[in-house]
Amino acid sequence: MDFTNPIPLETAPAPLEARPRREFSLFWRTFFFLALLLLGSIVAWLQTFRALESEPRAIQSAHQLASLVNLSRAALRYSDSIARVSLIKTLADEERVRIAPREPKDQFELFQGDELADRITQEIKARLGPSTVVASSVNGQKGLWVGFAIDGDAYWLLTDPSMIGTSRNSTWVIWLTIAAALSLTGAALIARLINEPLKQLSFAASRMRDGDFDASLLDEKVSTSEIRQVNIGFNRMAEQLSKIEQDRVIMLAGISHDLRTPLARLRLETEMSVADVDARQHMVADIAQLDAIIDKFLDYARPESARLEEVSLGAVIDAAVYAIGDYEDLRVTVSIPDNTTVMADEVELSRVLSNLLENARRYGKTAETGIALVEIAAKAKDEWVLLKLRDHGMGVAPETLPKLTRPFFRGDAARTAATGAGLGLAIVDKTIQRMGGVFNLVNTSTGGLSAHIKLRRGRH
Repeated sequence: MDFTNPIPLETAPAPLEARPRREFSLFWRTFFFLALLLLGSIVAWLQTFRALESEPRAIQSAHQLASLVNLSRAALRYSDSIARVSLIKTLADEERVRIAPREPKDQFELFQGDELADRITQEIKARLGPSTVVASSVNGQKGLWVGFAIDGDAYWLLTDPSMIGTSRNSTWVIWLTIAAALSLTGAALIARLINEPLKQLSFAASRMRDGDFDASLLDEKVSTSEIRQVNIGFNRMAEQLSKIEQDRVIMLAGISHDLRTPLARLRLETEMSVADVDARQHMVADIAQLDAIIDKFLDYARPESARLEEVSLGAVIDAAVYAIGDYEDLRVTVSIPDNTTVMADEVELSRVLSNLLENARRYGKTAETGIALVEIAAKAKDEWVLLKLRDHGMGVAPETLPKLTRPFFRGDAARTAATGAGLGLAIVDKTIQRMGGVFNLVNTSTGGLSAHIKLRRGRH
């Protein structure tokens, strides 16, 4: 076996993981639709208020203002100069209506800017004449100004804009902002209330998938009856699965114990009683193979989660490659960046690499040389380390590829020389999952099978 450097990881024909699709969580979807509904309701309420209440009231007030101007004009027209001064003072004190002469040099801004203001201006002009001027400020003083004439003399009448319901202050904007903020806050609380039980159920299901049945129990005393029934059903299912898993482990452990004792005696008797050396070696090899198959059953049945620690990936790979250094039909090239660490169980990761190398040695040999050429490469990406182990064999049929990690499944190429239980890749897949990683297999574009492993990156 050759152990050389380097090979580029970029030669991988397919990415280790598909580009993640952008998705919204249930919370944000629920919040978005509730917020959209509430904001739409606010807008609809505002338009309804404007159409049925605000606009008719403003137009009615515009008519009243026009009547006030006509009355003031009539009173001023038929009063003498002394009575006119008294009348103007009375209107200012008691009715908050100020009348002042209109000078040619007065600077004013027309009362306009939106549809309602234009409508009010039209109504006032229709009642007082087209020469009437309606302004929002005169000489920098804000208010509702109406310019009219009495016998050729021009006057301004100033009143409060709130009189006709068109005050330009921001009070209504503030209230609408507060209403929108309260609506969005309520939408967020409702979305959280709806999403929280599903989030807990998702977490419990993920813990149960990883074999942690104790952490997957849900609250059976919640107030909502439907959620309470779901939680009770889920907990009973978790208890049954936990019992089944424990029974399975106990059964396999018992089988292992009961089989290994007669196998040990059989091996001892074979070595002592069989005179033919060749036959004895074959019998001992068969017994060793049975013992190895029992080990694989136990490895696959192991239920506990792996204890993760920071592990030097290069050191683990070097140890795995060194262990198979005597194989003449296997050559390995390695390209691992220095100081690459992963969060893993060192023993479990070593078993994974040994399984993959043995699988490549058996089924990844090239047709020309009969030697398995294996390439191992890794690179760090964000919070993950991506590891690739590739051979240059025949690969497998595309329809067979997803089945290789199933327990007891062997591909056509493996069946011709089947010597195991068909658990090797299933054990690899389950071990990587226990370490919080991802494992998948792909055919390379230039021939051969490539195993991709994704593990958490070390802290340093």
